[in-house]
Amino acid sequence: MNRDWIATARTLSEALPYLQRYSGAIVVIKFGGNAMGDDEAMADFARDVVLMRQVGLNPVVVHGGGPMINDLLGRLGIKSEFVRGKRVTDKATVEVVEMVLTGLVNKRIVQAIMDEGGRAVGLSGKDDDLMVCEADDPELGFVGKPVEMNVQVLHDLFNAGIIPVIAPVATGMQPNETFNVNGDTAAGAIAGALKADRLLLLTDVPGVKDETGEVVTQLSPDQVRDMIERGVIAGGMIPKTETALAAIEEGVRAVVILDGRLPNASLLELFTEHGAGSIIRSTESRVKPRRG
Repeated sequence: MNRDWIATARTLSEALPYLQRYSGAIVVIKFGGNAMGDDEAMADFARDVVLMRQVGLNPVVVHGGGPMINDLLGRLGIKSEFVRGKRVTDKATVEVVEMVLTGLVNKRIVQAIMDEGGRAVGLSGKDDDLMVCEADDPELGFVGKPVEMNVQVLHDLFNAGIIPVIAPVATGMQPNETFNVNGDTAAGAIAGALKADRLLLLTDVPGVKDETGEVVTQLSPDQVRDMIERGVIAGGMIPKTETALAAIEEGVRAVVILDGRLPNASLLELFTEHGAGSIIRSTESRVKPRRG
């Protein structure tokens, strides 16, 4: 008998405890980075999400779209200004952001999931007041910070067997107000409001690294705060880990920062003993150190 077949069967058998563990669990996945621009990587990601739903999980996809936004802004001749490294989002820019995220990127992900046999519906934070924001920093314009969440629509979709795909565009407190929300921030807020079992932040790096450059597979919130204070966690990893800490404070059981370029990264994290990337959580598992 073919050894690859035997190995595949063994892998499926070993996954059983994790399939049982996550039955009915809510898993929020922030999807972005280079994988979004690659058709094969997009199809692989969609297949993983459909499999999650098929085996009883309730996945929620929250996506970004920075490169696509930059491309359209350039073609339209809209120049971007930056304050402390963050894009100033004026009215013209936020209109482009909404067009790209809710029209182009969101529907592409929905279609990819449908192509793999799943059922998906595209939403933005505006739909059913899912995410209401206020200005995060007046200097940045229409960049939003979530202040109110209404996730009932997501529970309705779970009950119907449908995978929500959410663009990080939100309504404001004032009429006809639109905010652009950082994708990680939006995913963390949605995961917190859902009290999700897992928040998976897919990135272009293997995880959180220590002083020697090695990926740390397990971290507590206190360890994360210490690494930020000492400058070990720096640059673009700071907002991701801060999102993780905020989500855990809101009731998310654990947050995992992992490399979305790795084939089947989400499945490796959820359904294997060792997982993938760096897991941050406030409590330790009593049974399996990695998987609690």
